Amino acid sequence: MKTHEVARNIMTYLEAFHGSKPSMDTPQMLIVRGMSRKEIKPEEMAPVISDILDDIGARRIEVFSDEAKDIIGIMDENIRALVQIQGETDVYGIYRLKESFETMNCHVEYALGLLHNIAVFIILWMDKSEFGPKFVELVVANLES
Repeated sequence: MKTHEVARNIMTYLEAFHGSKPSMDTPQMLIVRGMSRKEIKPEEMAPVISDILDDIGARRIEVFSDEAKDIIGIMDENIRALVQIQGETDVYGIYRLKESFETMNCHVEYALGLLHNIAVFIILWMDKSEFGPKFVELVVANLES
């Protein structure tokens, strides 16, 4: 399964495909941002992400595991091949990302999944007022060279 197909399935599930924009599109990695038109309450965000991973047949990976560290390292290498980034890969940056969204008064949930050789990182976030859009950030990476 190719990265674009996985991303299309996820963005379609979230009703976020129309108007979504890739911020990185290479043979190894696709990063897409969009707004979900699906009605999702804050307490439903984590279950929705789990449903997505189940729906595409991906195995959920604990974000703070050695396996996740390896996957995030590969994703980071793919990004650094195109963009100059200061510092080293830091899996705890994901936790700080969630903290920063919460500091901005947002609900946020995320998960990492693995589908054969395709890694999927999904982030859903929305304002705590529950008004306005629900945002989707999606990273789909081919882990094979």
